[in-house]
Amino acid sequence: MQRKFEVKMAKKKSKKSKDANDPIKRFFVMVGKVLLVLFLFSILLPLAYRWINPPVTPLMIIRKVKNDAPIEKEWRDIEEISHYMADCAVASEDNNFLAHRGFDWGAVQKAINEKKQGRRERGASTISQQTAKNVFLWDGHSWIRKGGEVYFTFLIETFWSKERIMEVYLNVIEMGNGIYGAEAAAQHYFHKSADKLTLREAALITACYPSPLKRNPANPTGYLNKRAGQISALTKKIGRIKFDDESIAKAKERYAKRKTEWYEIDF
Repeated sequence: MQRKFEVKMAKKKSKKSKDANDPIKRFFVMVGKVLLVLFLFSILLPLAYRWINPPVTPLMIIRKVKNDAPIEKEWRDIEEISHYMADCAVASEDNNFLAHRGFDWGAVQKAINEKKQGRRERGASTISQQTAKNVFLWDGHSWIRKGGEVYFTFLIETFWSKERIMEVYLNVIEMGNGIYGAEAAAQHYFHKSADKLTLREAALITACYPSPLKRNPANPTGYLNKRAGQISALTKKIGRIKFDDESIAKAKERYAKRKTEWYEIDF
């Protein structure tokens, strides 16, 4: 019996030794470990950013390397930014920001319907999605990047409050060549701090978002003036954006009532 046991153990050791020396197996073990580390890091970083302000973003680095663009940014807590910036962001980019869980399927359906009717294509990317893209990913339209956007949007909606998402958004979004965040934009274009921005100035900055490298809120074109006027008018209809529980509950209630008409599909 002792001899059989020793032979069995010797075979096991020999198999382990073979496995350890198998380069293909070692490669896949290494890849598995790397993927596990990346997966854990992808969860821990958004969790850490719940309290830590992102020091830099991939887009900032890409712009710096490719175009030698400066990186003008100065973090401001949301209380130090004019509330008009949040109001205009919601009015222009994501009317249902307080109500959805990162993805506005109603807006997506409206965009699909309008495309079918041959009307101008509208964007359906939420502020949460834009924040996820700006903080964790690169610019582009590949399926890999889009998948990453969905993943990180889910994480920040899980780990962060709506107020935190808006705060990060207003501090990292690109607002000009090498200009990131409300404070840098306020200083660069209007020579004042972000908390002093007027509704008109906030609307002009926000109107540049789709093409911040091509537009200048301090020297607006006719289109920019018109778009800023539309944003200003919409902020008055939506009202001031607040992040208390009552305001969020009311926003969710309104959102739920509108869902039915949004999901009607015209076949």
